[in-house]
Amino acid sequence: MDRIVDITTDGCHLSRERGFFKVTKEGAEVGRLPLDEIITVIIHAHGVTVSGNLLAELGERVVPVVFCASNHMPRSVLIPIEGHHAQGGRMRAQLQAKTPLIKQAWKEVVISKIRMQAAALEAFTAPHAPLTMMARSVTSGDGNNVEAQAARYYWPLMMGNDFRRDRNSPDVNAILNYGYTVLRAAASRAIVAAGLHPTVGLHHSNRSNAFALADDLMEPFRPLVDCAARALADRNGPQVNTEVKHSLVRLIALDLPLGDGKTPMSVALTKLATSLGQSFENGKLTLALPRPPDALTLAGLGT
Repeated sequence: MDRIVDITTDGCHLSRERGFFKVTKEGAEVGRLPLDEIITVIIHAHGVTVSGNLLAELGERVVPVVFCASNHMPRSVLIPIEGHHAQGGRMRAQLQAKTPLIKQAWKEVVISKIRMQAAALEAFTAPHAPLTMMARSVTSGDGNNVEAQAARYYWPLMMGNDFRRDRNSPDVNAILNYGYTVLRAAASRAIVAAGLHPTVGLHHSNRSNAFALADDLMEPFRPLVDCAARALADRNGPQVNTEVKHSLVRLIALDLPLGDGKTPMSVALTKLATSLGQSFENGKLTLALPRPPDALTLAGLGT
């Protein structure tokens, strides 16, 4: 079972003990979990200490450790430097990938994202046909910036006319921040496990962004977080409480249509990253991108 550990209590100490992730406070144990079940650790609290042995064990299992600010955005992410048996060759192929292949990869990612946005709007009975049309007009590298056009259409219908995506806003944006942090950590883990480097992106290329490729590959999955965030905000308001976090963390286990069957989101991210790595090596693009779940599933996220 894939689990995300979220540390929200101040003054905890995190350590390893005989294959377990152990949490203590003031010398007393308050929780433990098998290390092999953990895929991400997120730390929000103040005064948390972490043992070196635990970090080494998490690194061996390709588990990122995310340190967040008060707005639930990641401020630091620790990832292992070794995650795949063919990592050296695959990273060289990633760095030497030809521009046409990179642009085609970004085109497919954008199309997948817009189709997921269209499905999300349809699930909430909002007009979605314009997004379906936009997805058909994406060109190599998205030179016409259809992704941004789709976003301008999508957000008012998904979150309301007054909504603005602002990472520092305390409204539903705070819920989105947390959901995207979970998604970004899962994408980072998938990328390292596939032998790729998360800094070298397809489209995102900010010099200060160490996780550009994670930000690229998580794009098609973002609307799933949006659906859950909308439902959670409608029911409980904008606060990011324990219920909200649990609901968003559970998204990594959501079954998504992929290929001839269905696979959990965490596995879908791994398959996407692996397919990209293989595409870099082969020089021929074949991306394993998920299809949108049915409308009933999308409408039920976060409830």
